[in-house]
Amino acid sequence: MNITILCVGKIKERFYTDAVAEYVKRLGRYAKVNVIEVPDEKTPDNASEVAEEKIRLTESERLLAKIKDNMYVIALDLRGQEYDSVAFSEHLDKLMLKGNSHLAFVIGGSLGLHKSLLSRAQESICFSKMTFPHQLMRVILCEQLYRACRIRNGEPYHK
Repeated sequence: MNITILCVGKIKERFYTDAVAEYVKRLGRYAKVNVIEVPDEKTPDNASEVAEEKIRLTESERLLAKIKDNMYVIALDLRGQEYDSVAFSEHLDKLMLKGNSHLAFVIGGSLGLHKSLLSRAQESICFSKMTFPHQLMRVILCEQLYRACRIRNGEPYHK
């Protein structure tokens, strides 16, 4: 299985970088994992909705340029499907059984994803209705992917 994590912006805090690196290393037993970052756009204070939409479009175009035809794209979006950890593991297993061997998870910038990217995605998932910094979301995604692999293989992992 191949997993690509496409995300906007670089992680600035070392503790986030270290956490992502640790989970990517752990995931290496189960999948080939690639994290691809695209540049983010600065959002001016008090930006208009038009300006914010333009930023979402620019960032999403950068992400779309990294998506290959063979990728099954899963956008992280507040309006997406919610899963508990076991159901998420089962869902990933079903996707792979259907022949989706390259999963691409897309994390937008602070303003979210543009509709053009959401329409390219085969599905959207939501980890929580709460708002998280997009850098922390990378850590959460990597941890849940690792947990899903452990569950899928019947290996112990804390609950």
